[in-house]
Amino acid sequence: MGIVGVGNCAAGLIQAVDLVKSQQVDPKLTHPSIGGYEISDIHFASAFDVGTNKVGKPLGRAIYESPNMVRWKQSVSDCDVQVMASPVLDGVSDLVNEKVNPIKNSLPLSKLQDAIINQLEYTQTELILNYLPVGSQRATEFWANVALESGCGMVNCIPVFIASDEAWARKFAERMLPIIGDDVKGVVGATILHRTLAQLCKDRGVNVERTYQINVGGNTDFLNLKESGRLQYKKISKTEAVQNILTEPLPTDQIHVGPSDFIPYLENTKIAFIRVEGSMFPGIPFHMETRLEVDDKANSAGVVVDAVRYCKVALDRHIGGSLIEASAWLMKHPPIPMTDAKAKKETDTWLERPPIITISNA
Repeated sequence: MGIVGVGNCAAGLIQAVDLVKSQQVDPKLTHPSIGGYEISDIHFASAFDVGTNKVGKPLGRAIYESPNMVRWKQSVSDCDVQVMASPVLDGVSDLVNEKVNPIKNSLPLSKLQDAIINQLEYTQTELILNYLPVGSQRATEFWANVALESGCGMVNCIPVFIASDEAWARKFAERMLPIIGDDVKGVVGATILHRTLAQLCKDRGVNVERTYQINVGGNTDFLNLKESGRLQYKKISKTEAVQNILTEPLPTDQIHVGPSDFIPYLENTKIAFIRVEGSMFPGIPFHMETRLEVDDKANSAGVVVDAVRYCKVALDRHIGGSLIEASAWLMKHPPIPMTDAKAKKETDTWLERPPIITISNA
């Protein structure tokens, strides 16, 4: 697997996988094995970043460089591949620029793309995991094209709409390459909790009249999102994830879902405040409030270890295009929204189908 963006999420994922491989933790996942692949089978074959303090270093060292904060382990093994330069494009916001100190790409974009594709082929990378900052539209589209040109599957963890965009999905289908996206959910995150509360109200015949979700945190993800221009698709992704559960979508002025502020001392801790207001039989009003405090990177890693294994199974089975079921189960903005219960059931059913066998006419 190749990681694009060696930030906090990548640091958490790599350390989590190493903790499992070294048998220091029990992964406690619903799917210890997916299509015969366990977490210990995940291998980081290549990595790409724009930080001057990360490019050229072994991945196992780069994940501990500033501004990364994840320190679940003092060191990791089997991560000797050197981090290669990625094009900056729109991947670094003005507010994060000084913390990242991005490199200045000396090669023309086309030459850099050729060098990246050569690296993917040399390292036998099969999947590209997109962990770029939110708002990296051009950079994500660059990497989607790289996936197509290099024959890699893709897992898109950010709210740039690739898997859920019909034109992009068609391109992946034509190349027989799978993609899962867009915008990764958490294991127990703010969006999944908000969706669960909305589903509870729906199942109990409760009318939801207004709701909000406010998130704060202290890592560069939240600092990045203080730039309003980078927030647009994140708000769309998170809002639609909740609206899709409700019996009737709420008017836009009656729902607010999205990151709200950057509080440096919180570091990787994310705090979510959720409020739901409505009425129940026989028209009596109610409200409920929930506060969730989690390590944001653990939430991501616990889902991504599943996403990359589903994507690998699809590669093995020669299945191309957006993986509808897995995307609905693992992502906030999938091509076809489903309730979480249905998405899980459909994904399990997809996994149990017999492998697709391609017969040549030659």
